[in-house]
Amino acid sequence: MHTAIVLTVIVLNAGIGVADLLKAPFVLATSQAVDVPPGRLPLLGTLKLAGAAGLLAGLLGFEPLGVAAAIGLVLFYVGAIVAHLKAGKLATGAAPLVFLGLAAATLL
Repeated sequence: MHTAIVLTVIVLNAGIGVADLLKAPFVLATSQAVDVPPGRLPLLGTLKLAGAAGLLAGLLGFEPLGVAAAIGLVLFYVGAIVAHLKAGKLATGAAPLVFLGLAAATLL
């Protein structure tokens, strides 16, 4: 079960990381809603991709890197939820909350 959760988190974060890098329309709309400038999307996408890569490394035997990546993703999504709350956009905060829960589940 744990491997399935980690693989799910890898795929989801890799997908949304690529969407950030490509500045997909739904990413631009959400980032605008929470006052994140489009110029920050490449950094945010790179962080998500780094988290996915670190989790994959953890699955491949580099466990400390996997744990560090999981902690990094948890912190990332806590920050995302804070950004949504500060902007008063509770509806758009649901996705980061799900991603936070999944990232936290990789630590169990």
